[in-house]
Amino acid sequence: MKKIIAAALMSTALTGAAHADAISEFRIGILGGENAQDRMNSNECLRSAVEDALGVPTKLFAPADYNGVIQGLLGGTIDLSLMGPSSYAAVHIADPDATSPILVKVNADGSTGYYSIGFARNDSGVTSLADLKGKVFGFGDPNSTSGYLIPSIEIPTVTGASMESGAYFGEVKFTGGHEQTIVAVNNGDVAAGVTWTDGQGNWEDGYTFGALRKAVDAGLVDMNDLVEIWRSKLIPGEPVVLRNALPDDVRAKVTAIIDTMGETDPECASAIAGGEVLGFDPITHEAYDSIVAARLAKSN
Repeated sequence: MKKIIAAALMSTALTGAAHADAISEFRIGILGGENAQDRMNSNECLRSAVEDALGVPTKLFAPADYNGVIQGLLGGTIDLSLMGPSSYAAVHIADPDATSPILVKVNADGSTGYYSIGFARNDSGVTSLADLKGKVFGFGDPNSTSGYLIPSIEIPTVTGASMESGAYFGEVKFTGGHEQTIVAVNNGDVAAGVTWTDGQGNWEDGYTFGALRKAVDAGLVDMNDLVEIWRSKLIPGEPVVLRNALPDDVRAKVTAIIDTMGETDPECASAIAGGEVLGFDPITHEAYDSIVAARLAKSN
């Protein structure tokens, strides 16, 4: 990891002076999943570190939905984002040259990747997808990997029916984000929902990272009131995505900050990752070929 960063910094040493004044600000986009203020608070440490390193104002943007970040990266109004694989795939499909994945979160056990899980209230009588026939199933955002794309592909192989409302589930409802799904299930507004997690650690803690862990830490839910009813196959880890049009020295500095954050500021690494992580490791586009293919297949 350090060799990669050292090489990146060395390769830009000759061009750094020429590019030093090429940007007047740096913009970090934050995907949905929890309320905007919590998202801003979690990423303030990253904003501050990037601003100190680049010497230009660095701003956080928390659009109302995933598409806001996708369009920001495509339009050049957002420079960096930690994204779900499906959101990155949407950017890549629209413009393969717009961005690149540079880093991926490393789980507490050294692995990368996470799961989409289905969950319901313990007292609802729902313990499997079979119990959801004719009932309301909540999903987060159409551009969410775990909150829609992967469940929409894998769940029909279990139910034998499409995800259209009425085909198997009484209604397939979009809540707007992971936090909204968790609250909707907890309040009984939907019979069950899906969200994301690393699946490691203890259920009562909301596992070690993910939307459930954030909800537990925020005091929104007691995991003893919920039950897991379905789990996806392993999903490629969430990438840190950087805009390609940025100057090389800017890209190298920002990459170095996040790549080494697990050692230099583990508290910040966990804050922006959504729970306990070791840090971040380099990743390339090839890791997300299957997600790009899945999005293309869904659009046909």
